Amino acid sequence: MRRRQQTIVETDITGLAFGGKGIARIDGLAVFVERTVPGDRARIRITRKKRNYAEAQLEEILTPSADRVAAPCRYSGICGGCTWQFLRYEKQLEYKRQHVAESLEHIGAITGVPVHATLASPVLFGYRNKMEFTCTDRRWLLPEEMGQPGAENDFAIGLHVPGTFHKVIDVAECLLQPAAGNRILEAIRGFIRSSGQPVYGLRSHAGFWRFAMLRNSAANGGWMVNIITAFEDRAMVTTLAERLTAAFPEVVSVVNNVTARHAGVAIGEFEQAVIGTPFIRDAIGRFEFDVSANSFFQTNTLGAALLYRTVLEYAGLEGQETVLDLYSGTGTIPIFISEHCREVVGIEIIASSVADAERNCRLNGVSNCRFIKGDILEGLSGLAVRPQVMIIDPPRVGMAKEVVQQVLAMGPGRIVYVSCNPATLARDLVLLQEGYAVLEVQPIDMFPHTFHVESVVRLERK
Repeated sequence: MRRRQQTIVETDITGLAFGGKGIARIDGLAVFVERTVPGDRARIRITRKKRNYAEAQLEEILTPSADRVAAPCRYSGICGGCTWQFLRYEKQLEYKRQHVAESLEHIGAITGVPVHATLASPVLFGYRNKMEFTCTDRRWLLPEEMGQPGAENDFAIGLHVPGTFHKVIDVAECLLQPAAGNRILEAIRGFIRSSGQPVYGLRSHAGFWRFAMLRNSAANGGWMVNIITAFEDRAMVTTLAERLTAAFPEVVSVVNNVTARHAGVAIGEFEQAVIGTPFIRDAIGRFEFDVSANSFFQTNTLGAALLYRTVLEYAGLEGQETVLDLYSGTGTIPIFISEHCREVVGIEIIASSVADAERNCRLNGVSNCRFIKGDILEGLSGLAVRPQVMIIDPPRVGMAKEVVQQVLAMGPGRIVYVSCNPATLARDLVLLQEGYAVLEVQPIDMFPHTFHVESVVRLERK
């Protein structure tokens, strides 16, 4: 590209990168273009040029790809909640498998391992059991509102523009959560606006209302409302809770997390129950689970059943094994596989998750699961038992190298690795290959209309 051509160019999109951006090739340089897919011909604006690649914004679709569909959400292309609504779902599944396979090959140099076709989510909209909405004193105006008289921008409760911390769209309806959640969100919006307490400034760090987190149960339709505030005002939050439970009988829990920390994380320094139980009950398969406000629970409940059945299949349990589950969360995987083995030991660092896991065992009458609260490294080093099977379900950053070395030293006969990040999956598998053969990979779509993909990997000791 000559320098004078770098502002706006017309080009064909020929590939798709992990992260959801289309790839164009201009004068041999890879250009990553937001909101495009292979088959598009587009007019793009080059915004950043590096030595080996460039980045661009979409100005106009000149000829749409045959894989494009009409996005049902009015915020599609602006909001960061989901970025692939305009892409035909069958192609979403194909690209997710491709991203997993390419990560293994390009990052891990892992070839010849079967990467199966991506398993589809049981539902494509309304699948999220948890949504987190940010409160702010400045609303990000939609493109059609720019320059319009009367367009107020002093308040928003909604979702972020991708890649930003301060640009928040005032979301009236999110199609990723069940419809009842949008009605509850609208009631919260109305109360906050009339409450007299200011919303939080993402730059000034002044104000009261910070986040509204909504959890719902796919099993029984119940809802938890978690209001995150910058300081405590029990009377104010109780009034909101009373109005919500009066208007929505399905709201069975209202809790208040309070934090003065500046970090934009919807977790309180302390939590207090306001109305109802401090947890919500959901089910995966035949098992029920109580999930508190800040504990991890798979976001797509129906998809989680599909994921856990794959874990169970890859574990190859015969009934007498001791299974070690790293990053065990609220105990969902241990409980799900409990009747197929002798014992499951889970390790989890978050105290509330361990408490949930123990309560969930009692709830389901499961007696062969126990949980160790603490850091993974400390838990592994102090473990007396030697498992025959290990299940690893780490966060997006994957495992620390020291944890991988501990796993290799323990040497279980089989490992099932569950990943939400193909890049860190590939990195960890390279390290595990010192002692294990990677046999097969099953991608699973837990997040339709996003580029995110879960993977379950079966490994056996060499």
